[in-house]
Amino acid sequence: MGEHLISRDAPTHRRWDVDIEPVLHVESGDLIVVETDDFAGGQIARDSTAEDLLALDLDAIYPLAGPIHVAGAEPGDVLAVELHGFEVPDWGWAAIIPSLGLLPPGELDGPYLKVFDLTQGDSTELVAGVQIPIEPFCGTTGVPGPGMHNVPIPPPHAGGGNIDLRHVTAGSTLYLPVGVAGALLSLGDAHAAQGDGEVCISGLECQMRTTLRVSVERGMTLRSPALRRPPGSLTPRVDAGGWFATTGVESDLLEASRSAVRAMIDHLVDRRGLTREDAYVLCSLAADLKITEVVDAPNWIVACFLPDAVFNGA
Repeated sequence: MGEHLISRDAPTHRRWDVDIEPVLHVESGDLIVVETDDFAGGQIARDSTAEDLLALDLDAIYPLAGPIHVAGAEPGDVLAVELHGFEVPDWGWAAIIPSLGLLPPGELDGPYLKVFDLTQGDSTELVAGVQIPIEPFCGTTGVPGPGMHNVPIPPPHAGGGNIDLRHVTAGSTLYLPVGVAGALLSLGDAHAAQGDGEVCISGLECQMRTTLRVSVERGMTLRSPALRRPPGSLTPRVDAGGWFATTGVESDLLEASRSAVRAMIDHLVDRRGLTREDAYVLCSLAADLKITEVVDAPNWIVACFLPDAVFNGA
């Protein structure tokens, strides 16, 4: 198995487009180290002020590393992205930007910028007496769908993308449905911390050095036959060695919830051998629905989390 590096000096892209030339070709099973800039593309410095947020060049945000072409990946396959580790820099930042985020414009004064010290171990201080756990991950990890051309990075889509799913951290595996030959994986928008929802539209933004392994999976179904599943049900899944989660990516929170549960039922039938009826009951008795992303209109994400412990260690 090979090992590769995408340095921070490598070309980046800011759109989902199946015609973007890959910056790296790898084999299934290869290990990759990826260096990424923050969501703002380096426009915010450690000594920046809140006023600098108003001058952001929105054409320069969301620089993604990639695409990464994975040999043998074809439409209908699944790309398994194993997250081995994240290295954070010395500092990061979070912000309130007027007109963005969950709360309506004018409800909070803005702009607001907070710079965080990331050198103090496994947490960082918001204000005296308030510590934020450092749990790094990439807010954007995904592959383009077939026919995608010049599509903005947000919102999330069936191939992942700007999912801002904080649970995709070290030790977890993200499963993405392959839409085009080579998969064309890209990632970036790294966060040192974030809560479910990312409600003010900012995680703890920072540069990142991510180590991952990519593998092509066959025989893993992310979409069931059309008669059993409605359109729009093709979504990422996460395995973290303690729980498994399915996601729903829809323009309506209720539909996103339904998609997440349908995907979990399919997983339990396909991988655990349950009937659809028993799988549905298990979702109601032991699974947790979480709203994991609400600020990238028009699509929202709901995830269905099921602990492995219900299977008696199987």
